[in-house]
Amino acid sequence: MTPSMERRSDWPSFEQTAPGVAAAMALLGKAIDDSGLEKPLTELLKVRASQLNGCAFCLQFHLNMARRLGVAQAKIDLVATWRDAGVFSARERAALAWTEALTLMAREPVTDALYDEVQAAFTKSEIAFLTAAIAAINAWNRIAGSLQFAPPAATGHGRDSAGA
Repeated sequence: MTPSMERRSDWPSFEQTAPGVAAAMALLGKAIDDSGLEKPLTELLKVRASQLNGCAFCLQFHLNMARRLGVAQAKIDLVATWRDAGVFSARERAALAWTEALTLMAREPVTDALYDEVQAAFTKSEIAFLTAAIAAINAWNRIAGSLQFAPPAATGHGRDSAGA
């Protein structure tokens, strides 16, 4: 979106226009939060999916959440290059690989080899919730990205968020 363009919608307008959708997505989010998956892990995958999908609103929202949860700054900074970064656990790498595969599955199929890698790091129940978390952030990316929600202010990193 260019600065001269008017935004198509915003979060409050969407919530007012489609309250059932907002409520259903909130219930899905609560089920994922209550699943036992580590919240810092789910925030990292939401950041990565939002990067891949180019959703500024969701990316900034989940960067703020990751900081609030105490995710290491190195992980936040390097999530786009997680394969080469050397700071992610095997479980985080499996989740990030699964995130990328599901987010980009229209380009190529999700392989059995990747599923085996995910199975080595997660239980069957955790895989179900991990998959649901990835589906949910991809849905939110499509809602917020296509409607051009303005990103929230950057928070929680102790420096001027607008400065370079």
